[in-house]
Amino acid sequence: MKTSELKTDLLNRITQLQDPRIIAEIHNFLDVEMPQNQQDSVSGTSYDERIFQAGEDCKNAVYLTEDKANQDIEEWLNEK
Repeated sequence: MKTSELKTDLLNRITQLQDPRIIAEIHNFLDVEMPQNQQDSVSGTSYDERIFQAGEDCKNAVYLTEDKANQDIEEWLNEK
Protein backbone atom coordinates (compact mmCIF):
# COMPACT_ATOMS: atom_id res chain seq x y z
CA MET A 1 0.00 0.00 0.00
CA LYS A 2 1.06 3.55 -0.66
CA THR A 3 1.53 5.90 2.28
CA SER A 4 -1.61 7.83 1.38
CA GLU A 5 -3.64 4.60 1.32
CA LEU A 6 -2.21 3.56 4.69
CA LYS A 7 -3.13 6.93 6.18
CA THR A 8 -6.68 6.68 4.84
CA ASP A 9 -7.04 3.13 6.18
CA LEU A 10 -5.67 4.19 9.56
CA LEU A 11 -8.02 7.17 9.79
CA ASN A 12 -11.00 4.98 8.93
CA ARG A 13 -10.05 2.42 11.54
CA ILE A 14 -9.43 5.03 14.24
CA THR A 15 -12.81 6.67 13.65
CA GLN A 16 -14.47 3.32 14.30
CA LEU A 17 -12.75 2.77 17.66
CA GLN A 18 -14.98 2.80 20.72
CA ASP A 19 -12.57 1.92 23.55
CA PRO A 20 -11.27 5.16 25.09
CA ARG A 21 -8.16 3.41 26.44
CA ILE A 22 -7.05 2.34 22.97
CA ILE A 23 -7.80 5.81 21.61
CA ALA A 24 -5.69 7.33 24.41
CA GLU A 25 -2.84 4.92 23.69
CA ILE A 26 -2.87 5.81 20.00
CA HIS A 27 -2.87 9.49 20.97
CA ASN A 28 0.08 8.97 23.32
CA PHE A 29 1.97 6.99 20.70
CA LEU A 30 1.49 9.72 18.12
CA ASP A 31 2.61 12.36 20.62
CA VAL A 32 5.88 10.48 21.13
CA GLU A 33 6.44 9.85 17.43
CA MET A 34 5.78 13.39 16.18
CA PRO A 35 8.64 15.89 15.95
CA GLN A 36 8.65 18.43 18.77
CA ASN A 37 7.51 21.38 16.63
CA GLN A 38 4.47 19.39 15.46
CA GLN A 39 3.67 18.25 19.01
CA ASP A 40 3.47 21.80 20.29
CA SER A 41 1.37 23.04 17.40
CA VAL A 42 -1.05 20.12 17.78
CA SER A 43 -1.32 19.92 21.56
CA GLY A 44 -0.59 23.50 22.58
CA THR A 45 1.51 22.14 25.45
CA SER A 46 5.26 22.53 25.78
CA TYR A 47 7.56 19.55 25.87
CA ASP A 48 8.71 20.28 29.44
CA GLU A 49 5.13 20.45 30.70
CA ARG A 50 4.34 17.14 29.05
CA ILE A 51 7.42 15.50 30.58
CA PHE A 52 6.45 16.84 34.01
CA GLN A 53 2.91 15.53 33.58
CA ALA A 54 4.24 12.14 32.53
CA GLY A 55 6.30 12.00 35.74
CA GLU A 56 3.24 12.90 37.79
CA ASP A 57 1.20 10.24 36.00
CA CYS A 58 3.84 7.63 36.84
CA LYS A 59 3.92 8.69 40.50
CA ASN A 60 0.13 8.38 40.65
CA ALA A 61 0.05 5.08 38.71
CA VAL A 62 -1.93 6.69 35.88
CA TYR A 63 -0.64 4.61 33.01
CA LEU A 64 -1.35 1.54 30.93
CA THR A 65 1.16 -1.30 31.18
CA GLU A 66 2.44 -2.95 28.03
CA ASP A 67 0.75 -6.22 29.04
CA LYS A 68 -2.59 -4.47 29.58
CA ALA A 69 -2.26 -2.57 26.29
CA ASN A 70 -1.50 -5.80 24.44
CA GLN A 71 -4.46 -7.50 26.14
CA ASP A 72 -6.76 -4.62 25.19
CA ILE A 73 -5.56 -4.73 21.59
CA GLU A 74 -6.06 -8.50 21.42
CA GLU A 75 -9.60 -8.12 22.80
CA TRP A 76 -10.32 -5.34 20.31
CA LEU A 77 -9.00 -7.39 17.39
CA ASN A 78 -11.07 -10.40 18.43
CA GLU A 79 -14.25 -8.30 18.49
CA LYS A 80 -14.15 -7.97 14.70
